[in-house]
Amino acid sequence: MERDSSNNLGEIIRQGRITQRLTLSQLSAMSGVSSSHLGRIERGERFPSGSILRKIAEPLGFEENELFTLAGYLSPNPPGIAESRPHYGGGELDPYVARMLAQEPVDVQRAVIGILTILKSIAKGLTEESR
Repeated sequence: MERDSSNNLGEIIRQGRITQRLTLSQLSAMSGVSSSHLGRIERGERFPSGSILRKIAEPLGFEENELFTLAGYLSPNPPGIAESRPHYGGGELDPYVARMLAQEPVDVQRAVIGILTILKSIAKGLTEESR
């Protein structure tokens, strides 16, 4: 995986951690991954394995498949899913948005999915705070 992809994924993970209001130490305790390793991932110095992504997905508020897609382990459009109704984190993307996103390079798709995931997490947090 090229360094830019590592940096992008690391930034997405860092933003997810910040959105969840977690320190590296707290995420480490919740996931069982050392804080030094998590820091290297966030800085783009290391690329996380599938087992690491699996451990950090829930504490960061991600669906496991979202992080696997962002890391490039899964295709953004798995075979057999109709392009007009792609699923995203328990919901569906607008068909127009999905078509436009499918025309973009994979790195752009990953970035947009990451942004949508972060926004979803923020909205969820705001909803919980207003209760």
